[in-house]
Amino acid sequence: AVALLLAAQTCIILFLALLFTRFWIISVLYAVWWFIDWDTPSQGGRKSPWLQKSVIWRYLRDYFPIKLIKTADLDPSKNYIIGVHPHGVLIVGGFTNFCTEATGFPDLYPGINPYLLMLPLWFRAPFFRDYIMCGGLIPSDKESATYVLKQKKSGTALVIAVGGAPEALDARPGSCTILMKNRKGFISLAIKNGAHLVPAFTFGENDLFDQVDNPRGSLLRAIQEKLQKVMGVALPLFHARGVFQYSFGLIPYRKPINTVVGKPIPVTENPHPSNEEVDLLHKLYMEKLSELFEEHKARYNVPAERHLTFV
Repeated sequence: AVALLLAAQTCIILFLALLFTRFWIISVLYAVWWFIDWDTPSQGGRKSPWLQKSVIWRYLRDYFPIKLIKTADLDPSKNYIIGVHPHGVLIVGGFTNFCTEATGFPDLYPGINPYLLMLPLWFRAPFFRDYIMCGGLIPSDKESATYVLKQKKSGTALVIAVGGAPEALDARPGSCTILMKNRKGFISLAIKNGAHLVPAFTFGENDLFDQVDNPRGSLLRAIQEKLQKVMGVALPLFHARGVFQYSFGLIPYRKPINTVVGKPIPVTENPHPSNEEVDLLHKLYMEKLSELFEEHKARYNVPAERHLTFV
């Protein structure tokens, strides 16, 4: 979140700074374009295959390294909602696997077109909005998600970090805390649009950074949660390694990241699902996510006594 804030802030400063130089016309022309293009993020965005295939993402993949593991086929004649857990500090696994082609998503899931949901506020930053749309990111509001599922009749996969920004506050090595118990909006969205649910777990996502202790109920946690509600983004106090030393810095540790995508959970379309229907599917989803974690955890050196904790 901090990295995104800095990137968005830089773009905003650049946009404003250009207004007071001889290159002011660039900002003026962009402002006109921005006005015309205002609704594009909520209408499927604007992907750039060239950017998604860029060599820079292969360097990012190899740094950790990052892998995408397939456990079942996804029928391209259907739509899906892929829930990615955990969010981590920077959702590195979710971005690399579903917004770039570095880990081979098109080859593993031919005919499936992924869109990663992101907080709407990021799409209000000039220049930055265009960059993130190139990777297939769209706003994480109901209207944007519904538009994609309705307009793209098949082969669409909405990728949602279900825990969202608040889950970043629990991201630390060894943590298996999943913010899930009251997260049912994606379940309702799936039922209303007949999109099959697919649980995915990223082993190693929480191991990339250390975080200052902020247990629930502490003063620090209360301040962070308050800021998150006001700003819309979480501000975990994290640290990892530096460029030339390994004791302190903001560069993530080189830890393996493995995103295991589970089997799809069939969903029957119902424009007006009852609360009971949503609750039952929500419970089933959590069970399948737990099963996915338990089935694969030994392979990624997770202790046998460690299990997912839903909060």
